[in-house]
Amino acid sequence: MRIARFSIDGNVAFGAVEGDKQDELVLDIIKGIPFADYELSGTKVPLSKVRLLPPVLPNKVVAFGRNYSEHARELGNEVPDEPFAFFKPSTSVIGPGDEIQYPPFSEELHHEAELAVVIGRMCREVPRERVKDVIFGYTCANDITARDVQKREKQWARAKGFDTSCPLGPWVETDLTLAEASDLTIQLTVNGEQRQLGRTSEMIHPIEDLIVNISQAMTLLPGDVILTGTPSGVGPLNVGDEVAVTIEGIGTLTNKVVKRG
Repeated sequence: MRIARFSIDGNVAFGAVEGDKQDELVLDIIKGIPFADYELSGTKVPLSKVRLLPPVLPNKVVAFGRNYSEHARELGNEVPDEPFAFFKPSTSVIGPGDEIQYPPFSEELHHEAELAVVIGRMCREVPRERVKDVIFGYTCANDITARDVQKREKQWARAKGFDTSCPLGPWVETDLTLAEASDLTIQLTVNGEQRQLGRTSEMIHPIEDLIVNISQAMTLLPGDVILTGTPSGVGPLNVGDEVAVTIEGIGTLTNKVVKRG
């Protein structure tokens, strides 16, 4: 099932996305929230009549860097022996169609297409064999990075945590198994030109290892998001660019870059 979060007539709700053709998609409005018991209301609205929002509002976004060897090497970094985590604040999250605001303190903004894992239940110290039980679903993400700031400041709070630096969407796909999610095509285009192309099977540390690693340190809550790393091909974004992340079996997340202010 594809679960979207949307607004219509000033109201915010979750809905199940139905249909196959983009111009014929409809939302069956959900009674309740998808992380608890819920049911479909049977009230349906065309997707074209609503504004899609970030599919979840995470308490935290835990991102893992350098999790594809070619990407680590293209930036001159060592391939880490253990998962390498950092955080993006909840205020960095935007949804499909929202604008990525080019921060005034950077002159080198980069795109990074990523598979995002959405946590479905509160959990801590998750054993590897139980990882599949704590996953709600998967969505597309773009780990927007102020690369010059990342290099200059040697830590990533501003470089990766600024407002609008974490586009998510367009919805959460809940029907993918962990095995399926671990071997999907992931690609990114800028103004229709392909920049990144890889498969999630190329991760150095698979999804199970990432969730085991971070849940050893902290409690994960329903709606929290795990970013799993980006394949090679990261590169610059400019004001006016349209950037799109497409992941097999999930969908396409599209955003435009604008000048802040």
